[in-house]
Amino acid sequence: MIHKIPIENILFLDIETVPQIDTWNNLDPTTQYLWDKKTKSQRKDEIEASEFYEQRAGIMAEFGMIICISIGMIDSNTGKLKIKTYSGEEKDLLISFCELFNSPRLNNVILCAHNGKEFDFPYIARRLLINGIQPPIPFQMFGKKPWEIPHIDTMELWKFGDWKSYVSLELLAHIFGIPTPKDDIDGSMVADIYYKDGDIDRIIHYCEKDVLTLANIFRRMRQEDLLKRLD
Repeated sequence: MIHKIPIENILFLDIETVPQIDTWNNLDPTTQYLWDKKTKSQRKDEIEASEFYEQRAGIMAEFGMIICISIGMIDSNTGKLKIKTYSGEEKDLLISFCELFNSPRLNNVILCAHNGKEFDFPYIARRLLINGIQPPIPFQMFGKKPWEIPHIDTMELWKFGDWKSYVSLELLAHIFGIPTPKDDIDGSMVADIYYKDGDIDRIIHYCEKDVLTLANIFRRMRQEDLLKRLD
């Protein structure tokens, strides 16, 4: 079935996120209380709310924020993957990202991400609403049946109905013989690189490598040759 999807209609994407506030001590008391309350059932008894904040706040849309969105689409002239990144202040990058969907070319766009249905797609939609921005049509899920939502999730494709299974992008890249996107940093390092090093360019480079890897995992799942990036 996935062989029938026009690859030129697919928008491959990846996001990088960090906590909205760099450290637990800089949070206001209300946010600390609400974090403690929300995460109590997720934390083991020996893990304090402050420690869990450092570990997990970036992946929860209520307490985190998006620092970059990288997208990739097939360039019709070259057949290579054209990658673009939106970065900067969160509201500004989200507005710019949403403008992308005004293009007639994206009327039938299909979003693709790894674990996108559980993370990237809802995270983007939630942060759009928090920033007072109407989510573009591809992110509007209300009233739609699951089979009416055409999004592609490479983790879901790999499950083949095995809902208890989890597989990382890095592992899929390895087993399909695709160069690893984690040869410099991984997701656990992003917040420190952002807040302590201030090196957004390094994070963008990492995010864009994930997009190329994602696209090539999808290609391998269709038994197709690897894509190259359009320079």
